[in-house]
Amino acid sequence: MTTSRRLADRKIAKFQRNITRSGSAADTAGKKGKDYPVGPIVLGFFVFVVIGSSLFQIIRTAMSGGFA
Repeated sequence: MTTSRRLADRKIAKFQRNITRSGSAADTAGKKGKDYPVGPIVLGFFVFVVIGSSLFQIIRTAMSGGFA
């Protein structure tokens, strides 16, 4: 058996194992618990920027004389 044939047989065997395992995911595949996609510091910074910019806009509008 040549080297390339051995490598091909190894790849075929690995592929066959993956096919037989297809669809049998573990129960822990989904997220469980309260893991947030962003950290509390990033969330706090985002809230600070949004609220701060809205307050800045309100103050700027009031100083310029309203909605003119």
